[in-house]
Amino acid sequence: MASNHNTLTSSRVAIIGAGVSGLAAAKHLARHNPTVFEASDWVGGVWRSCTYGTTKLQSARVSYEFSDFPWPDRNDTAFPSYIEILDYLESYAKHFDLFKFIKFGSKVIEVRFTGEGETSQMDDLGAYGNLLPGKPVWEIAVRTRDGDAGDIQWHAFEFVVVCTGKYGDVPRIPTFPAKKRPEIFKGRVMHSMDYCKLEKDEASNLLRGKKVAVVGFKKSAIDLALESALANQGEGGQACTMVVRTPHWVIPHYWIWGLPFFLFYSTRAAQFLHDKPNRSFLRPSLSHLPLEKYGLKPDHPFEEDYASCQMAIIPENFFDEADKGMIRFKKTLNEADVVILATGYDGDKKLKAIIPEPFRSWLEFPWGLMPLYRYLIIISYRFLNNRKKQYCSSGTIHPLIPNMGFVGYVQSNSNVRASELRSMWLNLLMDGKFKLPSKEKMLYRFYKEMEVMKRSSRFYKNHCISTFSIQHADDLCNDMGLNPRRKSNLFLDVFCPYGSQDYRFDEEKTN
Repeated sequence: MASNHNTLTSSRVAIIGAGVSGLAAAKHLARHNPTVFEASDWVGGVWRSCTYGTTKLQSARVSYEFSDFPWPDRNDTAFPSYIEILDYLESYAKHFDLFKFIKFGSKVIEVRFTGEGETSQMDDLGAYGNLLPGKPVWEIAVRTRDGDAGDIQWHAFEFVVVCTGKYGDVPRIPTFPAKKRPEIFKGRVMHSMDYCKLEKDEASNLLRGKKVAVVGFKKSAIDLALESALANQGEGGQACTMVVRTPHWVIPHYWIWGLPFFLFYSTRAAQFLHDKPNRSFLRPSLSHLPLEKYGLKPDHPFEEDYASCQMAIIPENFFDEADKGMIRFKKTLNEADVVILATGYDGDKKLKAIIPEPFRSWLEFPWGLMPLYRYLIIISYRFLNNRKKQYCSSGTIHPLIPNMGFVGYVQSNSNVRASELRSMWLNLLMDGKFKLPSKEKMLYRFYKEMEVMKRSSRFYKNHCISTFSIQHADDLCNDMGLNPRRKSNLFLDVFCPYGSQDYRFDEEKTN
C-alpha cells in the first residue's frame, strides 16, 4: 500500500469537521482561506451521520439558525425534520461559498505538534503568544478516500480548529458481566450509530414484528422507541421496551404549564435564577412534570438535567404510543429479538485518537472534562495543592495547547448560536483585535466555572453551560468590544428571549 509522507501546506488554518460548528468556523475564518477536512461525503455532521426517520429538532427553527442566514420559513412553528436541517446547512454553505474550503472524504487520523519553544513555557503563567506565528505549528495526517487504502497525506498549519463535536464515530458500549455478553444473545444487538446506517426499508424490516428493546432514555433512545412503535402498528406489531436505569427529565413537546419552554430558560431574567460564575442565585422548582404515571420521574431535580444538557423534549406522539402499550418501560431486560444500545458516544475517546501526547493526557485533568477558556482554548494544569484558594499554587501549570481551538465541544441551550459566536471570537483573536489574559487568569476563570457546574449537577462531566449561556455570550461580546446588551430597551433585554438574530453585528465595530 502506498504511503505519502510529504508535508503539504495548503493554508494557515485547518478546521476538522464540516458539521454545524465547522461551517460556522469556515465562514468566520474565511479570510484565512482555511482548509476544512471532512471524513464523510457532505456537510451536516451528526445530522447526516446519525439520524432516524422520526428525528426532528427539539425546538422551533428560529432557535436553530445562524444570525446572518435566517430560515426561509422561520415563522413556521413546526419542529424541522433532520432533512430540513440538512437542507438549511447545505444552503448556508452554498450562500457563503464554503464548499471551496472543504475536502470531503478526508479523515484526520493523527495530529503532530511541530512548534518550537512552546513546551518550555510549562511554568509560565503570563500571556500567551501569537495564534498565527507565521510558521507551521501542527502537522495533520489525512487519509483520503480516493487514494490507496494506506495513502496518507500530511498537511502543515499554524492553527487548528477542532470541530468534531461529541457525538458520532465512537459509540459508548456498556460493560457486560460474564456469560451475559452480546455474543451469546441469539437475537441482534447493535448500537444506535449502526442503526443510523441502515436504509429505510432495512430499518423497517429490522423493527417490524420484532420484540425491540432500546437501552437508554435520552434523545436518541426516545426517537428510536417511537420509530419502533410506529413500525409495529397494526396486526402482528410488537411493543418496544425501553430499558431505563437512570431516568432523566423530559418535557412533553416544548410546553410547561401552557407556556413555551424557552420563556423559562432563554431570557436574561430567567438566567438570574441559576447559579453562575461569581454570582449568587435562586434555584427554581420545575419538578411537576407528568412523568409519575409512567414510572419515569427521576430522583434528582429538573435543574440538574437542564444544567447538564440532558433534558429531552418528547416527540409529539410518544406518550400516546405509551398509553396504547406500544412503548413500555423497564429497569431490566427480560426478552427481546433486537437490542439497540442508545447509550451515547465517547467524544473524549474520539479526540484522544488524534491529539498527541503530552497534550492527550491533559484533556480531562483534573476533573474529568476538558479545561477550556471561553469554551474554546484549552488550559491544562496539575494540582499539587487542591485547596480552593490555591488552585494553581506550588504546582506545575501547563501552558495552553498551542495554537488549537475547539468549537462545538461544550454544549449549551443553543449550539448554533454558541458555535457562531465562538467562531467570531476566534477570528478576532487571530486578527489581534484583543488578547488573551494571562494563563493564571484563565485558570482562575475556568476554576470558578467548574465550581458552578459541580454545584449545579452531578452530571457536570457532560460539560454544558445552558444555565449561564447568556453570560457566556456577554463575555464573548465584551472580549470582542461589542455591546452585550442586544435588545433595544432594558425591558426587552431582561424579559424577552435571546436568539441568534440578536447577535448580528453587521453595523458594529470592534476595538
